[in-house]
Amino acid sequence: MATLLRRALHPLGRFPGGPWLAADVPLRAGSHGAGLLYPEHIPTSPLQKALLAAGSAGMALYNPYRHDMVAVLGETTGHRTLKVLRDQMRRDPEGAQILQERPRISLSTLDLGKLQSLPEGSLGREYLRFLDENRVSPDTRAPTRFVDDEELAYVIQRYREVHDMLHTLLGMPTNILGEIVVKWFEAVQTGLPMCILGALFGPIQLSARSLRVLVSELIPWAVQNGRRAPSVLNVYYERRWDQPLGALREELGITAPPMDIRGMA
Repeated sequence: MATLLRRALHPLGRFPGGPWLAADVPLRAGSHGAGLLYPEHIPTSPLQKALLAAGSAGMALYNPYRHDMVAVLGETTGHRTLKVLRDQMRRDPEGAQILQERPRISLSTLDLGKLQSLPEGSLGREYLRFLDENRVSPDTRAPTRFVDDEELAYVIQRYREVHDMLHTLLGMPTNILGEIVVKWFEAVQTGLPMCILGALFGPIQLSARSLRVLVSELIPWAVQNGRRAPSVLNVYYERRWDQPLGALREELGITAPPMDIRGMA
């Protein structure tokens, strides 16, 4: 698989090495060199996209924590779905504002002191608690490279950067079971092929006990919440840091998870 990816990207030569786009830089149309639509854009042919999709799918299924491979899979398989998500955002007042202003979520854009000072139970305080307890950083999200439309490139970048927000909303940890549950929610919400693949094939790595819990309790809950909630890409989270998390969940129709799965594999 690694050889397949290298062959697909030669002579592109800029993946995965090279500096990543700073997470506080909005993705905008402009002149970024011959054929480039945004700073980190790597133009690819349909054949190259197909090879990238096949190679990244295999590697992502083998190791779901290879976020770089998950990112490549999403970019090379989700063009039509990204258009649907973009159009949903355009039709929603809050989503349209996000598309216009292009906010980014990173350590350089977050005011951690402000989030820490917010009341217990607020979205911002609970998001910060999620980052601390799970030892994750918003800066780990890969920049968009292979989407040949700068607005759609922002849509998938936004999806990546609110992923941890969805963990917070759903009350899911970052263990393999929690990630699969979030993938089921995302698959229903977005229809992105990478989310569907992760939801279907991720459980292969679970223990028998965790698989029973997933199938009997967690998948039905995630699917129900994903169908009931409006598009989570249309929430301007940065404007809602002080909103009580419970109130936001109620607004979105997200119910409490059926069980605490921390410590389960």
